[in-house]
Amino acid sequence: MTEAVLAPMRERYGEPALLEWESEIDAREHSLATYNPKRMHDVTLFILNGERLALNRKPHFEPGIWRPPGGGIKAGEDFEAGVQREALEETGLEIELERYLVAAEARFLYEPHEIPWRTHVFLATTSGEELAPRDCEEIAGARWGTLDELAGPLRVRLLATGRAFWRYRVALHDAALKALTN
Repeated sequence: MTEAVLAPMRERYGEPALLEWESEIDAREHSLATYNPKRMHDVTLFILNGERLALNRKPHFEPGIWRPPGGGIKAGEDFEAGVQREALEETGLEIELERYLVAAEARFLYEPHEIPWRTHVFLATTSGEELAPRDCEEIAGARWGTLDELAGPLRVRLLATGRAFWRYRVALHDAALKALTN
């Protein structure tokens, strides 16, 4: 994910808040972060339909874990096309990007390894009503929630896992929610 790719996104969707984050991770998290060694980023989408927020869960998530959808942009893929593809795969929704909320730079530490990771959080809207993920191998379920649920009970549930990756997601969600109020 180069500056040449991201600069037009900032021009079109605004300057994102910067989040810097670092944490030690365990062996399971290390294997998740390095399963595709060429990918060191993800895009997270806050997809709103009115007050409703699209949420999904993957098959390996602990019970009660839901988060905003997202995934990786493929090598050579147009950034916006990749974002649209991820939204369709994970929710079945066509979306319109509204704002670039957060650009996160993370370092995951697993001795002796250090994994640099970037996450780009965008606000998107949809007029779609039905959540119907197209990638049923990667997505175990999708549902509508709210920003208040993400900031409340889902935040508590993510932190209760004790996992660094979920603490990172909470930091992303918190930064995005703060950006939404600015």
